[in-house]
Amino acid sequence: MSTAGEATGAEPEEAAGGEPGSGPGVGPEEKRVTWAELYFDLVFVFAITQVSGLLHHQHDLTGLVRALVVFVPVYWCWVGTTVQANIRDVDNLRDRLGILLVGMAGLFMALAVPGAYGRRGLLLGAAYWLARVVLLLLLVRVPGVWRGPYGAGVLVSGPLLLVGGLLSDGPRLALWAAAALCDLAAPLVFRRRLATVAYHPSHMPERFATFLLVALGETVVGIGATAARVRLDAAELVAVAAAFTISAGLWWQYFVYAADAMRHAVEVADSRRDVVRRIFQYGHLALAAGVIGVAVGFEETVADPWQALGTGSVALLYGGCGLYLLTFGYTRWMMFRRLSTTRIAAAVVVLGLLPAMVRLPALGVLVTLAVLLVLLNGVEHLRVVRASAGAPVPAGASGEAVGAVRAVGAAGTAPASAPVE
Repeated sequence: MSTAGEATGAEPEEAAGGEPGSGPGVGPEEKRVTWAELYFDLVFVFAITQVSGLLHHQHDLTGLVRALVVFVPVYWCWVGTTVQANIRDVDNLRDRLGILLVGMAGLFMALAVPGAYGRRGLLLGAAYWLARVVLLLLLVRVPGVWRGPYGAGVLVSGPLLLVGGLLSDGPRLALWAAAALCDLAAPLVFRRRLATVAYHPSHMPERFATFLLVALGETVVGIGATAARVRLDAAELVAVAAAFTISAGLWWQYFVYAADAMRHAVEVADSRRDVVRRIFQYGHLALAAGVIGVAVGFEETVADPWQALGTGSVALLYGGCGLYLLTFGYTRWMMFRRLSTTRIAAAVVVLGLLPAMVRLPALGVLVTLAVLLVLLNGVEHLRVVRASAGAPVPAGASGEAVGAVRAVGAAGTAPASAPVE
């Protein structure tokens, strides 16, 4: 079975390290998330809050670009740690300490985010480079580790972020954008070298679902932290209820059916490498970015339900929701080569309503979006019920397979022809 070497650039016969799935109680097709990984995630709860705060202070296009350029290295540190934990046994002293050290670097990055384009730019770059060096050292015994994404992080994107932190605002943004593009392009550049990597089909979907759940948690913080500072009259309580309905609607879209379909797709894929790259590494970046936009929008809308919102706030709320829904169109096509008609249509409606929402009070903006998401989930539920009525599930089928069959016909989930294992 392939090991860490293939994921980092080593030739298959040269790969060394722990066998995927090894460890107490873990079979070859089942890998459990370790406690170290879950503790590591707590750092990124804070990091996402910091990125949201950065976006909160600047809503225009420049602010979006600046926030995204900072978010990509934060996200990619999490991705790098998750991938190496997926393909290796990390439930040991050395790897636990390594994951915690990357977590400390991530905490430094999060602390630097509010002043990333000021005095803390160097801290952000240095912390990111430290994280990439630690991840590389965890795989240092693997021949060829430098000739892959982990090596690119140490040799290219890390130095770009570090040098950028020493420059003024404009050149800094340019270098950091180049570093972000380097990280995002690395899986494509080294695609052939990653061809035989053995990803665990259960661990990877669970980890990326956890990251999205962390991002969704920011929407709850955006609602609660804002509402806690106001007097909470009837209108504000309705605004809180509408905002929570939106957050729950976004959760429903992913976790009720799409999560099982994504796990099903990686289990049956001819090339798990391509599914992991397209659906998880890239797709979840867009999903998380959309959720962060919605979370920042909540901070503006819940505070004063009767105030008309500016274009920036409405764009974050409706644009973030539109991006989230459109991303399911991308993931469905990448997984099953089928269109996600209901979610694409809903995204078009949401984005089409954006100009009109600028004229409405915040309460109307929230209630309208909440109603749209409830209607979308209702339509998809009916489609699933009708499709699953004609989709036989063999006795003894796994829970994930049953979930895939039940997802037949729902936008963003498995097609009717999805096999049951």
